Amino acid sequence: MKKILTIVALACAALAVQAQDKPAQQTKMGECNKEAGDKKGDERKAFMKTCLTNKKKTQQDKMKTCNADAGAKKLKGEERKKFMSDCLKG
Repeated sequence: MKKILTIVALACAALAVQAQDKPAQQTKMGECNKEAGDKKGDERKAFMKTCLTNKKKTQQDKMKTCNADAGAKKLKGEERKKFMSDCLKG
């Protein structure tokens, strides 16, 4: 009987810990929902779509811009790595 209670207690503890950790997508959804406010219907759908996809595009845009700048400056090797690192951070 004690073994069963121990197993049940451990299972409940594991579920509680798992329930507390929200995945990144779920966190993004929550933030976008707050920003959406009173929007309804197609307007809300369009807003949510752009809100949820904007995060990725920003990093992609940074990468494209930094890559183009590094190419224009004809950087190679360590200079390019350092430039890209600094560019992507800023």
